[in-house]
Amino acid sequence: MERLVQGTRVLEVDPADPEPEVVAQAAAILRAGDVVAFPTETVYGLGANALSSEAVARIFAAKGRPSDNPLIVHIADTAQLEGLVESVPPTAERLMERCWPGPLTLVMRKGPAVPPEVTAGLDTVGIRMPDHPVALALIRAAGVPIAAPSANASGRPSPTTAEHVLEDLAGSIPAVLDGGETGVGVESTVLDMTTDPPMILRPGGLPREELEAAIGPVVLAPGVEGGTVERPRSPGMKYRHYAPQAPLILVEGPVLEMQEKIRDLAMEYAEEGKRVGILCSAESRGVYVAPVILEYGARGDLAGIASDLFGTLRAFDRHQVDVILAEGVPEEGLGLAIMNRLRRAAGGRVIRL
Repeated sequence: MERLVQGTRVLEVDPADPEPEVVAQAAAILRAGDVVAFPTETVYGLGANALSSEAVARIFAAKGRPSDNPLIVHIADTAQLEGLVESVPPTAERLMERCWPGPLTLVMRKGPAVPPEVTAGLDTVGIRMPDHPVALALIRAAGVPIAAPSANASGRPSPTTAEHVLEDLAGSIPAVLDGGETGVGVESTVLDMTTDPPMILRPGGLPREELEAAIGPVVLAPGVEGGTVERPRSPGMKYRHYAPQAPLILVEGPVLEMQEKIRDLAMEYAEEGKRVGILCSAESRGVYVAPVILEYGARGDLAGIASDLFGTLRAFDRHQVDVILAEGVPEEGLGLAIMNRLRRAAGGRVIRL
């Protein structure tokens, strides 16, 4: 089924068994040099032909994305690496065999086929193979690797449904492949293979612990746990990112201390006449009083929290809150990626107890 939203075609597709004729329509748009939003296992991406400077420029224009923020190139087969990278290090080969397709982006020295617009002028490029039938079918049908950041307006929470894409980009892009809700909910882990040991530039859907089980120690890049970098070598390294409309204040620390601090802050903001929103675990919901209280899930279910995080952040916009107070989560497993996204969304407004 197809519908039109402010001039953007929404092409519904079966997420498990995508109809070739529907995918072919989106692939034709890509081959013509334009952009298409499509689902991956992490979030929706906004794709363009990765080998065309002109097509890639349309991504930046549609998103309002700074040109110094590099893109990730998506492939459907390792044969497509030819020309995209100079060579594949043995450690990267092991990760490809074990973790692709999946939420892992590998940064390697770029090859001659990659336009500078994709890499923001860097000599490296991030490559991943998404684990989603629609994404893989689209890459194969287009016949080219696809450069794709998340399909949202720059700085906003990443989209995990086609409706999220349309909230930000309806009228700005020609088409969205609607394959329903994504699964992982946070973007891929970005691992720099040009350093020894490899370095996580952005934590994501593949936890650090799984990487280390496969290849041994990896380190975290400066800025992953807070702060920013002058020249980002990966998406998601900018200071404020993934942010809802209202300012978000992140409170980190022991559960009882977090709860007490958030209750105090909620009272202070309410006395100032502000409409307060609280983002918390299911276990904490009953301890707060505020106009809007949204759960990100059970504290012990980090996969569930990751899956719902961006959608919940976007929900605060619909509730028109003036400020959001958010509980932190433990940083093991997917918690590292969740906290990275919350810290970026807070843009420096972090209270550590």
